[in-house]
Amino acid sequence: MSTGTASSRDAAPGADSGAPRDDGSRTAPADATLDGGVRPVRGQPTLEMVAAASGVSRSTVSRVVNRSPNVRPEVAAAVQRAIDDLNYVPNRAARSLAGRHTYAIALLVPEDATRFFGDPYFASIVQGITGALESSDYVLNLLVARDGAGGKTRRYLQGGNVDGALVVSHHPTNTDLRDINASLPVVFGGRPAVPDLDPCYSVDVDNVGGARLAAAHLVGLGRRRIGTVTGPLDMPAAVDRLAGWRQVLETAGRPPDAVVSGDFTTAGGAAAMRDLLARVPDLDAVFVANDLMARGALTVLTERGLDVPGDVAVVGYDDSPAAISGDLPLSTVSQPSTAMGARMTEMLLGLLAGREPESRACVLQTRLVLRATA
Repeated sequence: MSTGTASSRDAAPGADSGAPRDDGSRTAPADATLDGGVRPVRGQPTLEMVAAASGVSRSTVSRVVNRSPNVRPEVAAAVQRAIDDLNYVPNRAARSLAGRHTYAIALLVPEDATRFFGDPYFASIVQGITGALESSDYVLNLLVARDGAGGKTRRYLQGGNVDGALVVSHHPTNTDLRDINASLPVVFGGRPAVPDLDPCYSVDVDNVGGARLAAAHLVGLGRRRIGTVTGPLDMPAAVDRLAGWRQVLETAGRPPDAVVSGDFTTAGGAAAMRDLLARVPDLDAVFVANDLMARGALTVLTERGLDVPGDVAVVGYDDSPAAISGDLPLSTVSQPSTAMGARMTEMLLGLLAGREPESRACVLQTRLVLRATA
């Protein structure tokens, strides 16, 4: 953005206000190319009108609009009052051209649309992101791209369409993330699955600690045969939750062999529960790595005539709306997904403003929420 000296076009209001020429034609008013060449709509407040109302130059108003620190607070306040009184809306497109900013960030989710719209975890993340963006000039672009970033998505992100990106639910196969991370500021939700990303910024939750809370509670209930349904084991969150469960069982002298992998969906949880019961008929407790899979597992246990928690205790993970959506409220590990989305966004906005975070890897804590299933 330019904060240079005002040119002749920045003269006082009325100096070039469309007066007739000798040949009968009229000159274009000064605000015809307001903020970089876009003609305002008739009656729309202009930068010059704000300058006149606040008693400052056009260039000063421009500096306030562009949030330059080189304006005295009392002057900035006067300009802001004039902006509010006139209902002036800065020309975002022209500001983007001048400063080479798009004032847009992308949320990239390398999953299929069915999973994105079916998992309440993503809704919580988006809620946190949009809340953190409300007080900024930035808008959010959503990119749901199965099989990773892909050529089209990578070209879009590297083509100057956004200023930065947030990435959640990523896999080791999403190797295009290396190129994207090298091209623009990126913040990952969760520990990145793709290695060799430098620099790498992330906001994660303590998945190992959360799983330990769940497993320790089941051990504390006196359960002897404790199984787990994991998430996809190509994702760091699923690996970490399995590790936390296993640590507790090994310490408690319980066999850590009742493990079946799931896919973070309700149907996947049901299929995994059937497999687990076939392999471990004396199962008396299960930690399920997300609430959607836990709902599927509960359905299977009910179909088999098993009492929950009498015969089999169940603890999920997320504390999402799915945890309380059924007849049996689910005991679960609560992760701060909304706070995670907000913190990711705050970190990215800081990077876009030239501020390095105190730590490149932020880890948020979890807690155990006990309801009817354990």
